[in-house]
Amino acid sequence: MKELYRDPVYDGATDPRVVIDADGLWWMFYTQRRASLDDAGPGVSWIHGSRIGVATSTDGLDWVYDGTLEPEASDLVLDPGPPPAQVDRTHWAPEVVWDGTLWRMYLTEIDGIPDRWPGFVREIVEYVSPDLRRWAKRGPLALSSDRVIDAAVARTPDGLWRIWYKDEAADSVTMVASSRDLESWRIDGVAIGGRPHEGPTVFELGGFWWMIVDEWRGMGVYRSEDGIRWARQGGEDAVILAATPGGGPGNHGAQVRHGEDLWFYFFGGVEGAAVHRATGENRRSAVYRLRLDVEAGELVVRGSGDPR
Repeated sequence: MKELYRDPVYDGATDPRVVIDADGLWWMFYTQRRASLDDAGPGVSWIHGSRIGVATSTDGLDWVYDGTLEPEASDLVLDPGPPPAQVDRTHWAPEVVWDGTLWRMYLTEIDGIPDRWPGFVREIVEYVSPDLRRWAKRGPLALSSDRVIDAAVARTPDGLWRIWYKDEAADSVTMVASSRDLESWRIDGVAIGGRPHEGPTVFELGGFWWMIVDEWRGMGVYRSEDGIRWARQGGEDAVILAATPGGGPGNHGAQVRHGEDLWFYFFGGVEGAAVHRATGENRRSAVYRLRLDVEAGELVVRGSGDPR
């Protein structure tokens, strides 16, 4: 396992979402944590105040930084270079899907730059784009609470679109809502309960539907016949990607299909990276990828496909 990408501005690329456009160009959208700053603010301010970083690649391995999605009126526009030093809103965990006509982004947004976890409204906001560069705001989704983050969106075999997300007001489990038209959503309840987790991603592979969630000690895997009813793979403590070269587990990722391969991009720590001067925390992160496969009805991880 080798790191594929590090954010050249703040060295805090997290929550990667990779898609491939009609011309074969690979796009990575990610949370641009301000990991390298010594003075980002107290507490968890460095995890807030983030923009969405954008990188592109011709092969999914070698990535070039293209800039950040910057607010323009109510929309977002890809702007080359680093983000402004001062921002007034936090953007996290972009989910990007093609609906057959347009690209849609489901973005976690938080007012301001919180220095602690509790007490701040978190919304999932929808944007649409024809080209992945300019995004028109559709508005926040009416979901199960005002503490929702980390959207994953897919169309399941029954023809409905579903959005899975972490609800911090429901003990940080995965909730689900469904829609026939991506315009109105019905809250369907808890999709995955149990221990707290975040960052769901959902996909079909090998005749099954799969959900991967980040448990901060590795990733839990769930299997489904229909994308609705889920059973955990292995025991309640079983995880994949419990370790990365940086010493910690793999965190919050998402998949992209390329031909017959399904690649899983995720983030983890950086081996030998400088720690934060005041706190000694290992804040910096890198993006990794591995290929996913199904063997004897179980999801397994393979190599990165990188010959270097």
